[in-house]
Amino acid sequence: MAGGSGALAGLNPTLIRAIVVVLGLGVAGYIVGPPLYWHLAEILGGSSGCPPCTCDCSSQPLLSIPQELSNFSIADCAKRDPEVSEEMDKSFTDVLAEELKLREEEAATAQQKAEATLLEAKKLSSQYQKEADKCSSGMNTCEEAREKAESALAQQKRLSALWESRARQRGWKPGNVKSA
Repeated sequence: MAGGSGALAGLNPTLIRAIVVVLGLGVAGYIVGPPLYWHLAEILGGSSGCPPCTCDCSSQPLLSIPQELSNFSIADCAKRDPEVSEEMDKSFTDVLAEELKLREEEAATAQQKAEATLLEAKKLSSQYQKEADKCSSGMNTCEEAREKAESALAQQKRLSALWESRARQRGWKPGNVKSA
């Protein structure tokens, strides 16, 4: 077996694929099976299978639990007591109100930070606009100066050409400069 890959070299590729598919389906069933089973059992069974609670907690002291209620906790009994439920609802309402206040404070803080950031951005934008205006003004000044310089240069070239033509008319030639 010089070029083979060990013990799997003689196996049929379709057999290997089938084994891999079966293993994949097994793993998928292992992962998806239990939640699917409990979901279907809940739908088909209708309830958890526990008998309905017949608890009258108002006539019973909390610490002496009768034998027929021994499988229920004190919390289950308190759930059905209207006074306790009302107190729990008030407590729950207080907790929700407190959480709402905290969220409002967080929102107000976030709003203040956002407003401060916006103000800072406006200041920077104004500063950049001023710098851009200065730059534009400077560019306009430079452009005007360049145009004036070009005009002056053109005028000097015409004047030089005029003087050169007059000098040539009087006999001047380039190269015969007399030193004084």
